[in-house]
Amino acid sequence: MIWNLTSIFSDPIGTLKTYACLIPVILISLTLHEWGHAYAAHKCGDDTARNFGRLTLNPFAHLDVLGFFSLLLLGFGWAKPVPVNSRNYRNYKVGEAIVSLAGVFMNLLLAIAFSLLTLFFLWLSVKKGYDWLGSEYLWMILYYGISINITLMLFNLLPLYPLDGYHIFELIFARVLPAKVFLFLRRYGRYILIGVLILISNIGFAPASALSHLIWQKIYSLAAAMFL
Repeated sequence: MIWNLTSIFSDPIGTLKTYACLIPVILISLTLHEWGHAYAAHKCGDDTARNFGRLTLNPFAHLDVLGFFSLLLLGFGWAKPVPVNSRNYRNYKVGEAIVSLAGVFMNLLLAIAFSLLTLFFLWLSVKKGYDWLGSEYLWMILYYGISINITLMLFNLLPLYPLDGYHIFELIFARVLPAKVFLFLRRYGRYILIGVLILISNIGFAPASALSHLIWQKIYSLAAAMFL
């Protein structure tokens, strides 16, 4: 969890500060994730998402209310899935792989972009004398920018239907595993996913936390070597 839900009542001012930093990051991250799927599908020959108005950077076109609040309160969530018709891809396997990975690739790019912004503001603080180090809001936005996008990237790679990782799993193992495995995952994947969400909400998403902390360590180590 991003924070204990009881903090909403015990520290309302601190919680409002967190919301103010977290909401724009979530909207940007979810929007670019879904836009990545829509753009990739368009490039691969399928304009279904475009025809449904999803090839847009308007966050309200992609917003799933439950997924948004899940990400806001629990640290993981989802947007409204982009509609695609894989039969329109010029090459089914290539198109399926590219479109499935496009969303997580956008989250990877955003995590890198927020990491570079962190280094940039550290450089401004240390070398140019700007007092960015005292800006609590700035560092919260940068931290959430990295951690939320890493969480979205790793979470969506889980091989559970309807997540992006399932489509990659199916592409890789379609000729190895019996068809009933994929039928089972398509039929019960959502219920398994709910169980995973409940588990994550109680114990946390350790891979995402570990990776985001590692990135922050590397950023500060690199900043110290370059600027101090």
